[in-house]
Amino acid sequence: MREGELIAEESVSKYVNLEVRTREFAKSVRKIVKKLKKDISNIEDCKQVVRSSGSIGANYIEANENFSKADFAYRIHICRKEAKETCYWLEILKDNNIPDYQPDFENLIEEGLAIQRLFGAIHQKVNPIKHT
Repeated sequence: MREGELIAEESVSKYVNLEVRTREFAKSVRKIVKKLKKDISNIEDCKQVVRSSGSIGANYIEANENFSKADFAYRIHICRKEAKETCYWLEILKDNNIPDYQPDFENLIEEGLAIQRLFGAIHQKVNPIKHT
């Protein structure tokens, strides 16, 4: 394998790994949501967290189908924003469902924050603040 082919393969691997990671995160959110009691607040909060967690990976897929650097940067920004929103809803659900699934929520929040940081770093790399 040539050096250029190895670099291309590593780039594809990073893309696939983040796509898989965001999908697994959304699936994990859905698993915990299924376990929660079905009261009015949980139902509404669960709708929000399911939407935002799924939106992370969906926007990442869209980012990789971009037509321009600006479109890519915008989609990556949305991924970060959705990860941040997901953590918000997970915190609300954790507080409303103590102590039943607290360790599960804490793990999901940790992963959500890690995903948020990843997309923040990607966004910063492709859209650095220009100093004049």
